[in-house]
Amino acid sequence: MNYIGLVIRLFILCLLFSQPFQFPEKTLMPAKEYELIYPTFLGNYERNFYGLGIPDTLILLWKNYIGGAETRVGGKFYQWSGTGWPGQPTLIKEDNHTFLVVGGLDHRLRKIDAETGETVWYYRFDDAIKGTATIFLYQDSCGERPIILQGSRRGLGKFLYSKVVPSFRAIDIQGKELWRLNIERTESYSRDVDASALVVDSMIFLPAENGILYVIDPSLNRIEKREGIVQPRIIKKIRLYNNSDVIRHRGNLVVESSPVLLGDRLFIAAGSGHIYGIDIERLEIVWDFYVGSDLDGTISLTQDSCLIVPVEKQYISQGGILKLDPAKEPDSAVVWFFPTLNNQFAFWEGGVVGSVGLNDSLLVFRAIDGYLYLLNHYLLRPDTSARLNRKRYPVPRLLSKTYLGPSISTPIIIQKYIITAGYDNRIMVFRILNSEQGVQLRLIDKFLFGGSIESTPLVWKGRIYIGCRDGYLYCLGSPDKKTKEP
Repeated sequence: MNYIGLVIRLFILCLLFSQPFQFPEKTLMPAKEYELIYPTFLGNYERNFYGLGIPDTLILLWKNYIGGAETRVGGKFYQWSGTGWPGQPTLIKEDNHTFLVVGGLDHRLRKIDAETGETVWYYRFDDAIKGTATIFLYQDSCGERPIILQGSRRGLGKFLYSKVVPSFRAIDIQGKELWRLNIERTESYSRDVDASALVVDSMIFLPAENGILYVIDPSLNRIEKREGIVQPRIIKKIRLYNNSDVIRHRGNLVVESSPVLLGDRLFIAAGSGHIYGIDIERLEIVWDFYVGSDLDGTISLTQDSCLIVPVEKQYISQGGILKLDPAKEPDSAVVWFFPTLNNQFAFWEGGVVGSVGLNDSLLVFRAIDGYLYLLNHYLLRPDTSARLNRKRYPVPRLLSKTYLGPSISTPIIIQKYIITAGYDNRIMVFRILNSEQGVQLRLIDKFLFGGSIESTPLVWKGRIYIGCRDGYLYCLGSPDKKTKEP
């Protein structure tokens, strides 16, 4: 060792021992408090909560530019902008601040300040995001934190025969990816994910457009690398179609609807034409009502524990709305059937594509025939029946029928107000009035967008949040947050 090197080492040792070493003070950030205000499509796992506080007026408060991007449909590329179907935002509170989480047709998932409309972060998927996220609180040794579950279309660089199509992902509340799930190839012609997952009893229930209901372990301690990507542990896969459905529907076995929870059973409308009831303890199909049509819309649960099922016209004579009692055997489960008119619009032939809005006895929905329907789902029309699949069923009481044009957006009902939007580029607020002539709808306010609406609105404390195909997410209401009287 040379002399200079020895001197330097001795000097360093003197410094170390002349002054006691102190670790830097650790600054602990206080844990955030999270509240899941509106964590999934239609607000809860019964799919029947729409928010609160109808705004006093529809003034543009802010709009966030979502933009657009290409997606492939049937071998051709299209430019899609804004938000799609069902496209309802979710809402979460962090400490005392509220944020929207919404997916766009520009391939990006965003966290947006609900007060200002500013984007906090975005995460990019491989293709257009049409569905609504599900947010749940994940508990581990680090505490409680939100995790976002979001699906997308297949991916621009992916094909039906691709080995890996990771069109479902888990993202943390800071926009960091946690894992991806490969949506495998089946007899279905799609590997997209439009549905909102359901999280119950430490299990994630995810229906995908490949016709599979995935039961997933949410634990981050059990994720592993498979097929070249980090994936969660799969508890079970439940097939939501049978062999005869493959022949009848020619690959149209896609499941676009979100599951609904009733007791210890999960119910879901499948594109194979079945409404399935699944025991969440045994993880088996225990109930199967067959309609035969392409079922797109999400089931909603009534106060009398019945299922309201939107029915598209495809493959059957007429679409409409079904009320089913799942406490009964499938052969005797129909409470009533309300048919809508057949009407060719875009690639639909009629029926109902969106979901329904429920409030006590009232039920509201939009149909492809262009009408906004308001029903009393408890009361039946005397001496009236409707035909569905060679059987006749009772028909519920029609309270109001208003022509607004075709729509696949789900109308929502809060107290005595209906909020609805559609392909006519408008959102409208109606008040339900009782008169000597019967129930009437009075138009209270409306707002004209720069494009059509396929997404479902979210209402929260005097503000309406809704995405449009013109490329923007809108916030409407009054600046002072005034709301309508009940």
